[in-house]
Amino acid sequence: MSTTTTSQFMGRFIVTDPEISHGKPTFRGTRVLVSDVLDQVASGMAWESIIEEWNDSITKEAIQEAIQLASQAFIKHADEFVLEPLAA
Repeated sequence: MSTTTTSQFMGRFIVTDPEISHGKPTFRGTRVLVSDVLDQVASGMAWESIIEEWNDSITKEAIQEAIQLASQAFIKHADEFVLEPLAA
């Protein structure tokens, strides 16, 4: 029995592959988790420092794509993040 894994492209720079990082989104050609980079951006880390920390294996364009996809996902699922309904 043979199994094949298929990378799924979420954009130009972001992919998922069941054989890499348990299928979590990574930057193409790396094992750098998109969530790790988004956490660094959210903490206020400079993009140049993020890129340097990952040994230039990601680019500004890749970070931009990650933020754009995260924004789209948040907008699509925003109602799932509501902690308390706002008083009328």
